[in-house]
Amino acid sequence: MVSLVHHRYGRRPRLAAALLLAIAGSAVPIGAGAAEFLVEPMTIVETKAVFGRVESRTIVPARARIGGTIRRIDVTEGDSVTEDQPIGLVVDDKIALQLDAADARIDQLRAQEANARTELERAQQLLARGVGAQSRLDQAKTAFDVVVKQVAAAIADRAVLEQQAREGEIQAPASGRVLTVPVTAGSVIMAGEEVARVASGHYYLRLSLPERHAAEIKDGDPVQIGARRGAASEAGTSTTTGRIVKVYPEIDAGRVIADVEVEGLGSYFVNERTLVWIPVGRRELLAVPPAAVITRHGIDFVRVQTEAGPQEVAVVLGEAIDDDAGRHQEILTGLIAGDRVLLP
Repeated sequence: MVSLVHHRYGRRPRLAAALLLAIAGSAVPIGAGAAEFLVEPMTIVETKAVFGRVESRTIVPARARIGGTIRRIDVTEGDSVTEDQPIGLVVDDKIALQLDAADARIDQLRAQEANARTELERAQQLLARGVGAQSRLDQAKTAFDVVVKQVAAAIADRAVLEQQAREGEIQAPASGRVLTVPVTAGSVIMAGEEVARVASGHYYLRLSLPERHAAEIKDGDPVQIGARRGAASEAGTSTTTGRIVKVYPEIDAGRVIADVEVEGLGSYFVNERTLVWIPVGRRELLAVPPAAVITRHGIDFVRVQTEAGPQEVAVVLGEAIDDDAGRHQEILTGLIAGDRVLLP
């Protein structure tokens, strides 16, 4: 062959040398220490990318307990609150007038109580001297008891008014994040009207899938959740892992609903959408380690150990696959199960 090369390329020794190196490179046998990889069918899970919506398990309204005018609102959308935290104040001017009336009523009854006590003491003294009647003493004692009870009732009525005044303070019904505040300071509201909405429950993802996937998803299936736009997860990867916790049995408008539990959704906005990859099927394929693929002039080859020795086989590559065993390269054509692939 050397003589043939020199005969055809005798005037171009550099080209002849390059041709010899190329021929020699393609025919060099694999060393005895080369590792073998046995090609066997492997099963992978097919996934589908859908959008999941962040929702809260519970959304609790903060309501006014009395009617009146909103004097102040201390929170706005997006604020975090704790249970029983004051978030606003409702004032009813009539309560102040009713308190003044209650105080005047109590003063009146206390004066009657003092007079009834005096009458009772006088009746007791007269009866002790033998110049008074027992019936007079009984009447005085009854009148005094009635006035004492009236004073107690008036004090209780005033306590009710004081409690109503304290209930003008609007409190957060639970710990969480304020979603909406539909009122402003100066608004007039009735008792029971909504002042704010607080997302207090555990956050989760709700998925809406085409009904053709209803039989392919089940409780406990793992899913991959994409990172928020412009952000990465704390672990430095672009996705986090969750699991399907509920698949609803009713299909509505051709969609099946599923809930996904994910750690760390507290930083998301309620109703924010994020990408989710869910398992929707399985398929078998052949794959080899990426190191086994040799690319030459745009064509991919794999070295296979045969009875006649190592041979290069042209292959068509598919997608890259990551699993527990590491990264593999899918082979669409060129190999069959049982082939022994030589690794460099």
